[in-house]
Amino acid sequence: MGLKLFRTTGHSSILDTQTAAAWQRATGPLGRNPLALLAIVSLWLATIGNWALWRELAKLGLLENFRGYVFAVAFACIIFAGTNALFAVLAWRRSIKPVLIFMLVAAALGMHFMLSYGVVIDTTMMVNVLQTDPRETRDLLSFKLLLTVVFVAVLPAVWLWRQYVQRVAWPVQTLRIVVFITLNLAVLAIALALSFQTFSSTMRNHTHVRYLINPLNSLYALANIAAKPLRKGPMPLTPLGQDAKLGASYAQPASKAPLLVLVVGETARSGNFSINGYARPTTPALAALMGSERISSLRNAWSCGTNTAASLPCMFSHLGREAFEDRNVNYENLLDVLQRAGLAVLWLDNQSGCKGLCDRIASADTARSKHPELCASGECFDAIMLDGLDARIAALPAAQRAKGVVVVMHQMGSHGPAYYKRVPQTFKKFTPECASNALQDCSREQVVNSYDNTIAYTDHLLASTIQWLKTKDSSAHTAMVYVSDHGESLGENNIYLHGLPYAIAPDVQKHVPWITWLSAGFATRSRIDNACLNARATERVSHDHYFHSVLGLMDVKTGVYNRALDLYAPCVR
Repeated sequence: MGLKLFRTTGHSSILDTQTAAAWQRATGPLGRNPLALLAIVSLWLATIGNWALWRELAKLGLLENFRGYVFAVAFACIIFAGTNALFAVLAWRRSIKPVLIFMLVAAALGMHFMLSYGVVIDTTMMVNVLQTDPRETRDLLSFKLLLTVVFVAVLPAVWLWRQYVQRVAWPVQTLRIVVFITLNLAVLAIALALSFQTFSSTMRNHTHVRYLINPLNSLYALANIAAKPLRKGPMPLTPLGQDAKLGASYAQPASKAPLLVLVVGETARSGNFSINGYARPTTPALAALMGSERISSLRNAWSCGTNTAASLPCMFSHLGREAFEDRNVNYENLLDVLQRAGLAVLWLDNQSGCKGLCDRIASADTARSKHPELCASGECFDAIMLDGLDARIAALPAAQRAKGVVVVMHQMGSHGPAYYKRVPQTFKKFTPECASNALQDCSREQVVNSYDNTIAYTDHLLASTIQWLKTKDSSAHTAMVYVSDHGESLGENNIYLHGLPYAIAPDVQKHVPWITWLSAGFATRSRIDNACLNARATERVSHDHYFHSVLGLMDVKTGVYNRALDLYAPCVR
């Protein structure tokens, strides 16, 4: 039994008493109340922790005169008081330190990425963060990240951990929390009233600013993700296209089975493809095929989102961007419908996963392959997806293979910021390149060179896929469709990477390539006129068309197919 020391105000162990005495000598006779620690950390976050916010407000010209300085002080007070009011309910002796340390780390990480890449932290960006795999995480590590975390989070956390926290009876602390919240709400109201005109105008005209308020942006995004199932209720998987069946082309005498490869690009900008008018020869292999092959490029195609987590499930959905975002039901996807119609479907992933799209079909993770050349650096180049592809297809159910095969190849593509890692040395035709993940430390020329090298390698992959498909002419009618999930910012307006909210994202994050190649046999089978496709090259299309266009190409009949959204349908002769 431990020895206890009792006093009129309560009891504690001798060890606790000695520890408290030591802390009291260091911090004062009473230690610090949890609310005081919250206020100190909130002040740090509202000022230093929001450096990205202050930089953006200065760039917008909102901090140039006395009125601007008043606005900055009022804005800081709003952040300070709002943070205090939100987290005061957690200001208890045992909880305050872990909560504040979590806030410091979240603020440090958010500050680094907002400053370095010009991104903002919203719900879709947070989903992207939560779905980032270890390989992508390694690409984001840098010395600057370490410095930011040490200065913004680690040093304050060390100070915080050394503080002795007062023992306060819960009724007393509850009363203090109520008063504290009331006072901070009053400060927030006064600060908002003093700056309301400028504040409301800024929030209305520069909506991205609200996603720079650190770390409330990250915490709001996390809360929004957690609350979404509660708001919409459970979203069980709903079957789709249960009436799906193969069309008349499959009943033609001596008809070969179709073989379609869907290449899902990663982070490819339409404007950086030379076949779309880009001045640099980034797609020489595809350009060489344009004259002699049935190949078309739709130059006005737009994505469903600005990151993989948003775009990939959306482009394989029948709903379209707006309905997909507002859905209250989770439906099966394009691949389920193709498989239900009787086709063999295979997903090959050289990236961070299929985001649930391949859960009910055959799939393989090529990113973990051990090929001595294509995976020598520990990361597999995209050509790995063609290695052993015949054997993977042969392993699919024979009855389904006999009807037709759809293969999806999910690229690593132009995934940043470490563009230089995506391309074998022999394919790096544009130099000097940015051989770093700290893009802001490279010149604009180096960043573009390293990115354009990834497009040139994608050109090689697509041409190699076409050549592989040609070897199947004796047994199948073959075709390929390449569409990227989203685009990328390369430093325009000091913005890098992708993932900005769709409404405010620059066009380069949404304008994507859409390239189609049809073999002679597939063109005859589908009766698609390639000249017609080329004539429609500048018509606006989007990921909304993808689901229905693929069903149309594969002649799959179902009630969920919408001919008006099948971009190939107008060219069927």
